[in-house]
Amino acid sequence: MLKSLFRPRAVRLSIEHLYAQAATQARAPAFYTTLGAPDRIDARFELYTLHVLLLVMRLRDEGPSGADAAQDLFDVYVSALDHALRELGVGDLSIAKKMRKLGESLYGRMTAYEAPLRAGDTAGLGEAFARNLFESDDAPGAPALAAYAVASRARLAVQPIRDLQSGPDWADITA
Repeated sequence: MLKSLFRPRAVRLSIEHLYAQAATQARAPAFYTTLGAPDRIDARFELYTLHVLLLVMRLRDEGPSGADAAQDLFDVYVSALDHALRELGVGDLSIAKKMRKLGESLYGRMTAYEAPLRAGDTAGLGEAFARNLFESDDAPGAPALAAYAVASRARLAVQPIRDLQSGPDWADITA
């Protein structure tokens, strides 16, 4: 995290802007209205994590320089989570415990989602979304969210890296 303090300001702002793009997409009303995602803080965490992961995967595909940018994006996300907890009133004495738990959840989700995303496995991804986001084995929106995520992964994979900054090429959100 300290290395990001010594990065050029333009690079930090670029990564923060990319995170903002992921956050904006994760808050798209269609996830809640069309796919039926619950409007709860834990469901929003799942959608934020999905979108950050999609961008992290795309950046890593660029090799070593992309891996550095992916790590920077991940660090910005973790910092945003810390900030959100503090805004919710979590005190200094318990923030470390909450962040550790959140970090474990974050790592678990990214691990659970990355393999099916890379394989284009909408069934496996849908099961993970049903369990983690919808908290139900019978979640009608889970397969549609999985199809969206796999389609977004494919679209981001062919989008030139320089175009990501102006707007990642997310798939349409449809049921």
